Amino acid sequence: MSTIIKLAAAALALSVSAFSAQAETVKWGSRADIYSLDPNSIPSTSNLAFLNHIYEGLIRYDKTFKLEPALATEWELVDNKSWRFKLREDVKFHDGAEFTADDVVASFKRAGDPNSPLKGNMPLYKDVRKIDDHTVEIDVTSPSSLFLNDITNIFIFDEGWLKANNTEEPTRYDEGKEGYATTHTNGTGPFQLESRKPDAMTVLTAYENWWDERQHNVDRLEYIPITSAATRVAALLSGEIDIIDSAPIQDLDRLNADPNVNVKSLTELRTVFVGFNRRDKLPNGAENPFNDIRVRQAFELAIDRDLINKRVMRGLARPSGSLIAPDIAGYSAEIDTYEPANAEKARALLAEAGKEGLAFNYTCMNDESINEEDWCQAISNLLTRAGFKPTIDMGPRAIQSPKRSKGETEVFNLSWANEPTLDAFSLLSQVLATKDGTFGVSNYGGWSVPTLDEKVREAANMVDPDERIKLEGEALKIAKDEVMAIPLHQQPIAWATNKKIESMDLRADNKARHWFTVVGQAK
Repeated sequence: MSTIIKLAAAALALSVSAFSAQAETVKWGSRADIYSLDPNSIPSTSNLAFLNHIYEGLIRYDKTFKLEPALATEWELVDNKSWRFKLREDVKFHDGAEFTADDVVASFKRAGDPNSPLKGNMPLYKDVRKIDDHTVEIDVTSPSSLFLNDITNIFIFDEGWLKANNTEEPTRYDEGKEGYATTHTNGTGPFQLESRKPDAMTVLTAYENWWDERQHNVDRLEYIPITSAATRVAALLSGEIDIIDSAPIQDLDRLNADPNVNVKSLTELRTVFVGFNRRDKLPNGAENPFNDIRVRQAFELAIDRDLINKRVMRGLARPSGSLIAPDIAGYSAEIDTYEPANAEKARALLAEAGKEGLAFNYTCMNDESINEEDWCQAISNLLTRAGFKPTIDMGPRAIQSPKRSKGETEVFNLSWANEPTLDAFSLLSQVLATKDGTFGVSNYGGWSVPTLDEKVREAANMVDPDERIKLEGEALKIAKDEVMAIPLHQQPIAWATNKKIESMDLRADNKARHWFTVVGQAK
């Protein structure tokens, strides 16, 4: 019987001598396709994680989530106003162009464009300028070192490539705005694009001129979206696929029993929660009942997190009263609490608000969070018992995500891993803060709590990390008291591989890093 491997953040160092001399192809079956090849098109962790194989940032995380040099070799804070970066020399883009400061300037301006969906990933960014061919300075609104964490997801384009292909402005997945970068790439990373057929296969090949030391022996990576969990598992067991992400938790016992399969599982940093439309009017023009806190409180009381974990998540999730996971900076055990589900109390609160039998649409996705289709149905049943009348609007994220981002939902689900910052400031600034400039970019409910905004803005300007975390805790307490969103759980993640895969780096951020993957000889 194979063993579930609880991977720590640090993976084992890989030995070059262990690599096979023959060309190795890895077939990666995923539960959903990527959204776009443009890393600026949507603030999606899964999309950025895939593109992290093609593009790189100035800084990256090492295997213990500490910052290390990538396209920048060193950096320093200048006058508490700017970060000066010395850039790595002799780096080439996949098309052979030389990497220089001009590329960094163009890339940061593109990501920080007012219309960029990714601008919320760097809320402290102000401006960027070239000092010389291998030095840039980036102005910030605060000297907080969190800026360095933020920019691990800001990928560098070739300026000449952007101009030549008229794609200097970011595309937008949520608005259907496409461009050359939607279907083409030119990065500096360990893999380069060979071909892409949306919803069928995206093929990457190893970039032989990558500046870094190669620690993998994958020559060809085939990314194949397989939405059906049963089909995904069958493909792995038959040998058609080498790796599957989101291994169905209901199939883990079966997979572990197969001597030709290895399962790697752990609890993700990602917290799944329910959000409400908080605008004055609902999309249909009706007065918004969710602006009454008693309705939101009744909603939360109806949800039995422990039952959902037991029945739907097979006991593998971590039920949570907190919007962030314990491993995220800013977490407080004091607010990681929740009342036991109480349908009668919920019904009473709903009646007190004059909203008995409240009907609403609940927008869910069948390919975003783990087992979302099942726990959406469970939540709907629990809400019905408490006097609500939900109607589930279920669909793939390709259809549902634009509705959510455009404010065309009444109640919706969202999950947040606080990446790349790994700090509560990510959730607070991008999701919970009022939409304003780089703040509230993923505030899909249109909520606005001035007291929370004040704490978040103060935290943004706080250099002392202890003081910043204190402010973040106070802001999270406001969010909890206001029932701005209802946390459900930190979800489990599981990947499964056949014996061909000798080693693979999997961490709690659930990002594949196949530049560490080693293929051995299948036994």
